[in-house]
Amino acid sequence: MSSRRFLKAKWTNLLMVNYEVDPEILKPYLPAYTVLDLWQGKALVSMVGFLFEDTSVLGIKWPFHITFEEVNLRFYVKHFDGKEWKRGAVFVSEIVPKNLIAVIANNLYKEHYSSMRMRHSIKPAADNHTKFLYEWKLNGNWNKLGGTVNNTTEPMQPGSPEEFIFEHYWGYNSWSETVTMEYQIEHISWEVSQVKDPIFEADIAELYGKEFVPYLSVKPYSAFFAKGSEIAVRMGAKLFADPAKKL
Repeated sequence: MSSRRFLKAKWTNLLMVNYEVDPEILKPYLPAYTVLDLWQGKALVSMVGFLFEDTSVLGIKWPFHITFEEVNLRFYVKHFDGKEWKRGAVFVSEIVPKNLIAVIANNLYKEHYSSMRMRHSIKPAADNHTKFLYEWKLNGNWNKLGGTVNNTTEPMQPGSPEEFIFEHYWGYNSWSETVTMEYQIEHISWEVSQVKDPIFEADIAELYGKEFVPYLSVKPYSAFFAKGSEIAVRMGAKLFADPAKKL
């Protein structure tokens, strides 16, 4: 049986703007006992913007911490547990407007949260589209992640690029050089929409490091949107060894 549910919420209006990067720049962030999960031989990272709604931690809804934005930069890995490969995500950076969320996640899961002023907007657009925009303030300037989304949604297709980006149900973080934190994320398979005119304007070097600048400053590889659903995150467990080496 999986561990106790730590967090429950709704993740909604998930905008994923994806970039191809040199795999070498991800190696310093790669937790022990994981390997990069590649899409058709390409190492992808995603700039992700979405809303937390109806959030509770260990069954408690904390005042002023129920609905808020998050923007993160993540990449994709997999871990072999001795029986099967688990596909997961590793977070380079996560931004929320609530300091308490950052403190809890950083301490319990060794995440990489920071707290900044944030805002978002949702505006109707022509031809059955909607404009979504997530913003966060750094050094007095508003950084932006957005796109124009087709209002028509479709089921995710097996083997599709959308499935690769969205269908990762595990999170992995480096606890130390030889210990990895693993936690499970639960949600239904989401319906997806196409995105045009993606926007990403940010101080990339300050936020993510100068090594990401050449890759996040160009046209995205792809962009997708999912309306989202209820989710649950289970309490994490520590990995101390690599089952793959015992085979």
